[in-house]
Amino acid sequence: MSAATAGDWIAGARPRTLPAAVAPVLVGTGIAAYADSMVGWKALLALVVSLALQVGVNYANDYSDGIRGTDADRVGPMRLVGSGRATPAAVKRAAFAAFGVAAVAGLVLAATTAWWLLAVGVVCIVAAWFYTGGKKPYGYLGLGEVMVFVFFGLVAVIGTTYVQTETWEWPALYAGIGIGALACAVLVTNNLRDIPTDVLADKRTLAVRLGDERTRGFYALLVAASAVAVVAVAASTHWGVLLALVFGLRMVPALRTVLSGATGPALIPVLAATGMGQLWWAALVTVTLNAV
Repeated sequence: MSAATAGDWIAGARPRTLPAAVAPVLVGTGIAAYADSMVGWKALLALVVSLALQVGVNYANDYSDGIRGTDADRVGPMRLVGSGRATPAAVKRAAFAAFGVAAVAGLVLAATTAWWLLAVGVVCIVAAWFYTGGKKPYGYLGLGEVMVFVFFGLVAVIGTTYVQTETWEWPALYAGIGIGALACAVLVTNNLRDIPTDVLADKRTLAVRLGDERTRGFYALLVAASAVAVVAVAASTHWGVLLALVFGLRMVPALRTVLSGATGPALIPVLAATGMGQLWWAALVTVTLNAV
């Protein structure tokens, strides 16, 4: 086995998924700014936590799926262990290194905000590992979308806002729902593409359980839910936020592809498109929220 190149490791970190880590911090900080409580350095640390957790869960997923043989026959992007580019041990170390970075940044935030946040951080890391790790990974039981919604939606947005404002903000809850719905849509796209290989590997994702047609409908429902969340943010702040609904224009090509029945490699661009749609959602809500 030849040593993995820097390009291999970057690809293994799954850069198409990183907007899902940036978006919640962006909108969470936007809500803090609306509350006149934005703290720049805390926002940056929250971004470090979010990005490190995303990269960590991606490497952990690569490692766990790789040693189980789930990635032996893929139609999606390259995986380090499944392709033989890197050893399982090296990928596992990379995952825990990323989790370590998240833990250090989270520790600083907890020390300067509230120590109970440490418990939240520990739960986040444990959830990231056991998504596909351990003897009974919840990602293989159809619970991946639930955990993505909770941790990369609700926890990420509300947590980013809270470490800056140290108060409960209702718009953060609604924004967390919108961001969480689109984060789920990214995972749904991935699992829709992988239904044939996941069935063979006995990986019972939600897409496998729902089946092809209902999974496509679920994707559309998640996009609709994210639009409703914009309305909820507007209702709890000011109606100018409704302008953020133009994020839907970015989602039209992805929706068309999913609902047209595209399969296999044809779904790969939808991953990036959905991630960028999520980033548009966060940026537009942040800008319109603070435009008055």
